[in-house]
Amino acid sequence: MDKTLQNLSTAVADIPDGAVLMIGGFGGSGAPIELIHALIDRYNATGSPADITVINNNAGNGKIGIAAMIDAGMVAKMICSFPRSSDPRAFTDKYLAGEIALELVPQGTLAERIRAAGAGLPAFFTPASYGTELAADKQVQEFDGVSYVLERWLKADFAIVKGAVGDTHGNLTYRLAGRNFNPLMCMAADKTIAQVSKITSPGGIDPELVITPGLFVDGVVQVPDPQQEEMLIRTGVEYA
Repeated sequence: MDKTLQNLSTAVADIPDGAVLMIGGFGGSGAPIELIHALIDRYNATGSPADITVINNNAGNGKIGIAAMIDAGMVAKMICSFPRSSDPRAFTDKYLAGEIALELVPQGTLAERIRAAGAGLPAFFTPASYGTELAADKQVQEFDGVSYVLERWLKADFAIVKGAVGDTHGNLTYRLAGRNFNPLMCMAADKTIAQVSKITSPGGIDPELVITPGLFVDGVVQVPDPQQEEMLIRTGVEYA
C-alpha cells in the first residue's frame, strides 16, 4: 500500500476540531516544522482545526512551530514537561490570560505514558511526582517501602512526526537525536503522519535500520530540505 502524500496541505487535511494531537520533537530536534506550519495555514484559511490539545515535550518557542499555533488561537490545552523555554511568550501570555490549559507531566512520565498507550498498557506506577501537587487525586501505592503514583496511558487522535528517510509503506528512520519522542508517538496515535527528507521504494531502507515500522504510519510526505526551529528563531522568523 502506497502511503505517499502529495503535499503538506493534504497531509494535515483530516485533523479535526478538538483533536488530541501529538507533535514529535525535543525542542527543535525532530520537530515537524513544515507539518505544523501547514496546519496553521489551514486554520488561518478555514478556522479549523480549533480547540486542539497538543502533546509535546515543551510548549513552543519564539514565533514559529507550536508557539505560532498557540498565537493563532488553535490550541486549547498543552500537555508537556517544559512550558518554559528561551522565549516562552506565546504560551505564557495565553496561560496568564486564562486562554489555554496546562497539564504538566514529568518528562520521563510523559514518555512512559505515551509508550504505555502504544503498548496497550492502560496504567503504570512511577515514583516520579510523589509528594508533589502533580500527584494530587492520583492513586498511591507502596512497593518495597517506596511510594509510587499511578499514571494513565496517553493516547492521541493524530500524531505528526519528523523522520529522516521513509519508504512508501511508511517505514521510518530518524537522524540521531531527532528520534526522541517520535517513535513513541507513532505507536500511541490512532493516525500518524510523517514528514521525511526522502521517500524511497520498499526495500530501499535496510530492515535493520527501520525504527518505526510502517504498521504505525498512515501517511508520508517528502520535505527535502526541512527547516530547523533554532535556525528560524535565530534569524527572527515569525510564522502567522
